[in-house]
Amino acid sequence: MDVKPETIDRLKTVSVATLATALFKRGLRRQVIQDVRPVKPKGANMVGPAFTLRYIPAREDRNTLAEFRNPKHPQRHAVETCPPGCVMVMDSRKDATAASAGDILITRLMMRGGAGVVTDGGFRDAMRIGELDMPAYHNRPSSPTNLTINEALDINVPIGCGDVAVFPGDIVVGDDDSVIVIPAHLADEVAEEAVEMTAYEDFVVEQVRAGETIIGLYPATKEENLDKFAEWRKANGR
Repeated sequence: MDVKPETIDRLKTVSVATLATALFKRGLRRQVIQDVRPVKPKGANMVGPAFTLRYIPAREDRNTLAEFRNPKHPQRHAVETCPPGCVMVMDSRKDATAASAGDILITRLMMRGGAGVVTDGGFRDAMRIGELDMPAYHNRPSSPTNLTINEALDINVPIGCGDVAVFPGDIVVGDDDSVIVIPAHLADEVAEEAVEMTAYEDFVVEQVRAGETIIGLYPATKEENLDKFAEWRKANGR
């Protein structure tokens, strides 16, 4: 399912927390990927359709360094086939004792136009990955190669990442806190609602900083606050 370009633009302006609330309203409670954080905050949202890679436990007779000579090795092949604008999401079994990838592969992903990369494992060379222009999210730095613990097996199939189901094409949004997965069929309406929620939250923060109580303001249970919000939006072009 194609997502509108304006939806991508809207999702770049809202927080994961706000999106989590919008999804909760629709009955989805577990869409934030757990134990995953930015390698380095970028000050801008990562947004794109999910392109997935699934790891399974490594078996010694199948996973030696010689495997990396195979041009169709799933980890390498995924990096070389992830479409531009997509976020590569890796199911690394929530195991950061071996690296999901390192800076060379992630740099290649960036140069091919990837919108970002997420793993519920770890990255090696994390300090270099953090300096790249492309957002990256992981559990923690991890130096051993993935072959010691994990075997890359499937590309662009449904996976679990940090206790969240991720289907190819789901919309992945990451901010400087965390990462959330939006089912593709909900992305347009959730993005539109989140922009509206963000406008009101910005208004609320301004009011609270000015000394206002949150009672009746957040949530807006007093009509007078909605009237003030309408005036605020007009004055601020929101």
